[in-house]
Parts: sequence; C-alpha cells; structure tokens
Amino acid sequence: MIDHLIVEDDARRFLAEDVGSGDLTALVIPEGKQANATLITRDLVLVCGQAWVEAIFTEVDASIQVCWQKNEGEWASANDVICTFSGSARGILTAERAALNVMQTLSATASVAARYAKAVEGTGAVVLDTRKTLPGLRLAQKYAVLCGGCTNHRVGLYDGILIKENHIMAAGSIQLAVDAARQIDSIVPVEVEVETIDEVKQALQAKADILLLDNFTLQQLKQAVELNGGQAKLEASGNVDLTMVRKIANTGVNYVSVGALTKNIDAIDLSLRVDFQ
Repeated sequence: MIDHLIVEDDARRFLAEDVGSGDLTALVIPEGKQANATLITRDLVLVCGQAWVEAIFTEVDASIQVCWQKNEGEWASANDVICTFSGSARGILTAERAALNVMQTLSATASVAARYAKAVEGTGAVVLDTRKTLPGLRLAQKYAVLCGGCTNHRVGLYDGILIKENHIMAAGSIQLAVDAARQIDSIVPVEVEVETIDEVKQALQAKADILLLDNFTLQQLKQAVELNGGQAKLEASGNVDLTMVRKIANTGVNYVSVGALTKNIDAIDLSLRVDFQ
C-alpha cells in the first residue's frame, strides 16, 4: 500500500496543474446540475490507481460518489465498466482529466508489469523496475509495478548504492569504489554495474553484494552465474523485452531489471460517459 498522504499530495499537484485558479469552462453548466458518469476502458487492462482517482474527486467535490465495478489489481476487458460517478456535473467534469490521466498511466504500468511477471514464472528470477519513471510519478509508478506483480529496485538515490561506470572511474577502481561505499553505509547492500567478465571477477573480489550485469549476452550471463557460484546476487539489465526476459531469467540470474516497466508506457484508452440529470 502507498501512504494516503502521498496520494493526496499527488492529487493536489495534478489538479493545480490542470485546474489552476478555476475551471472556466465548467461555469457554463448550471451550478446545481447533477450527473451520472461511467468510466469505461477501451483496452484490456489491469486496473490500478483507484486511490488517486478517489483523492482527485474528493479534492474537487467530496460529495461526488465513486462506485468501483472492478477491484484494484483486477483485469478488465475492453468496454468493461471500471467505475461510476454521481454528483455535481461541474465537479465530475473538472476532475475528469486529472483522474483519467493518472489511472490510464498507472494501469498501463501495472499491465506491463503483470505481463513481465507472468513471463518469468517458475524461473526463480524476479523482475525489477528502475528509476526510469515519469517525472513526478516515481512513487505512484513503483506502486503500480507492485500491483502488477513485479518488484521495486531502489526508490531513489537515497535508499540504495549502485556503483556505475562513472563512479568507478572517479573512484579509481571497483575495489576502491566498493570500499568507499562500505564506509558510507555498512548496512545498505552495495551493487556494482559490470560490463565484462573481467569486471565480474573484480566485483566478486571486492565482495559486492549485487552485480548488475549490463548488456551481457545469454552466454555471458551463464558464465557470470558459474563464476559467481552464489557469492553475490546477480541482476541482468539492458534492452530487456518480453521476447527475451524468460531466456534471461533461465540463465540463473536472481533479478532482471526492466526500464520498460515505467519508461515506455502506452497509456490505456479510457472513456468517461456522462448523463446529465
């Protein structure tokens, strides 16, 4: 679950962006006009983002009633009704765009994550997300990844150590970089990005906790797994898609990180039908 205070803050930000000082167009609707609205998906989708939708409508008009026909994390087929709204016509139309924007994005993220999770079932490997998220939606998209059945990598730069090529060059070597990281925090696992089998050996000698195997071939991944012998956790990364993820998982790595879970998202097509009373 995500903190409701984060969701409420997101809702206010989304509305500030879209509504600003007020919805001018909504003023053409008589003030007391009531409406019923139906939210429909045009695509097969894993429903995600209900808390944000509710927070947005509550922020606009707390009297608007939201009734869900699909549960969070439940698949909906094309043309299925996801939820209904009833209440102020002005309020429903003012909240519409912000609510649909967040749900179409989070549902798309969750749907992609579910497909990746399904693809590696039975391999023992876990699919991870990355920091390649949409600006301002980091925590929301990482929630959606969990909703889809995959796992979060570090949330940001503050809760994990991932030593990459530039860090290694600046520190002088993999060993020096790992040693420096241990001095910074002795509890947080230290992960090192490696690009060659020789760097795998160096990272293992430095006693890194996790090795990020960047753009390794399947044969190189198998070689790294054999060299590792269970010493460290192994994470495969780089241009992973649904056609390759199971083959990568079957090499014996522990994790497969996939930027596409949050970066290459095609928003779900949602439609709101409104009937005025």
